[in-house]
Amino acid sequence: MNENSLAVFEDYKIRRVYDEISETWYFSVVDIIQVLIQQPDYQTARKYWNKLKERLKKDGSQSVTNCHQLKMEAADGKQYLTDVANTETLLRLIQSVPSPRAEPIKLWLAKVGYERMQDMADPARSLDRAREYWQQHGRSEKWIQQRMMGQETRNKLTDYWKDHEIKKEEEYAILTNIIHQEWADVSVKKHKEMKGLKTQNLRDHMSEAELIFTALAELSTRQIAETMEAVGMDENKVAGKKGGGIAKKARHELEANTGKKVITGESFLPAGSKKVLLPPRKKS
Repeated sequence: MNENSLAVFEDYKIRRVYDEISETWYFSVVDIIQVLIQQPDYQTARKYWNKLKERLKKDGSQSVTNCHQLKMEAADGKQYLTDVANTETLLRLIQSVPSPRAEPIKLWLAKVGYERMQDMADPARSLDRAREYWQQHGRSEKWIQQRMMGQETRNKLTDYWKDHEIKKEEEYAILTNIIHQEWADVSVKKHKEMKGLKTQNLRDHMSEAELIFTALAELSTRQIAETMEAVGMDENKVAGKKGGGIAKKARHELEANTGKKVITGESFLPAGSKKVLLPPRKKS
């Protein structure tokens, strides 16, 4: 599991996933319930949550509706769909559970949000933390510089989308995949499978070349979208395909001159992690 996806509150491990597109932490609801009812047994906490969920649904609570399901790693090491919620939804759910741990867990969740607010006010804080994290995991300074530059390029693109009628998380994901599929000839999902990734961030496991071409595709997409004044999904899809196409041509040129594929199954996972190789690409 990605180290960033696990947090600890007192003696309880709480699984969480950070959505880069919406810049939101999603926490496992059952893990929070375990803290509230002070129950070390996961199955007991899961049953408690299922009953609470049924009651809240009957009461017409919006909190249950606002929960999502994401795959998270369980104790057996396998991935299972798990109910998750953001901080705002969890704070409402906590009110429905009588517990002496309600206030401490609220403060803990608020701290997570506060840290995010600090990062927004002073972006250098999050950049410093990211750099330190990558250094601890053996990334070179050259790789870190490229990763951070690519993130800045990504942020400028998503800022454009936000201002031009792209609001929903699934819309961000669709557009991102269009760009990726166009330049790399593989989807984001397939690229992750190649590298043996599960919950990990794909970009954190890209090679320097993969990072550069991803940034080129997203930079080209934004500039094309700005030129054509793209608004909404349909127009931004067009810009995405064109932007990705520019990076694809550059990739083909590099591969032709070096004899090396840009897209690989290499990652920063521990040695022995399974890689899934793709069949040969069709010639374009």
